[in-house]
Amino acid sequence: MTSKTPSELFSLHEHALERELETCPECGAKLQIRSSKSGPFLSCSAYPKCQYSRPLVQASAMESQVIDGSRCPQCEKPLAVKSGRYGMFIGCTGFPECDYHENPNQAQESDKAPCPVCSKGELESRTSRFGKVFWGCNRYPKCKYVVNYTPVAEACPKCGWSILVERNLAAGPSLACPQKACNYKRSKD
Repeated sequence: MTSKTPSELFSLHEHALERELETCPECGAKLQIRSSKSGPFLSCSAYPKCQYSRPLVQASAMESQVIDGSRCPQCEKPLAVKSGRYGMFIGCTGFPECDYHENPNQAQESDKAPCPVCSKGELESRTSRFGKVFWGCNRYPKCKYVVNYTPVAEACPKCGWSILVERNLAAGPSLACPQKACNYKRSKD
């Protein structure tokens, strides 16, 4: 049996949830996963005609979602699928002693790009309170520069801005200048 990475295990768990979706017990319409401040829940797609809803995962049952055969790379305790402020994630069952966690939905950081505004900080991945990923200067609040796409440490050949961003355009993946006044873009090699 091959060992799966936490991202693969999280993906398997998501697929199990999709298969688990059933029809509404009150009207027979399809149930949909929705989010609220108190976490994900299932709700009838016929809303507002039908008001059926239930929590997707019971809060007390969340700790019992231990991933078989997975171990924390920091402390070797089992990993579990957990629900947090920004949705589901994989975390160590040894929390708070061990703070290891992985959010498979968040973009992976590769090379850090320097902040083009202050030139002292680096752009790092962050998540907004709505779960959207963006990149901001790690010197915040002194520097408030943010960009919504993955930055690449490569200067724009047209305007000289010190970073480009990865974009998925209709023509395919490309690198573009984040400056609104500059319209530079090229195919990603």
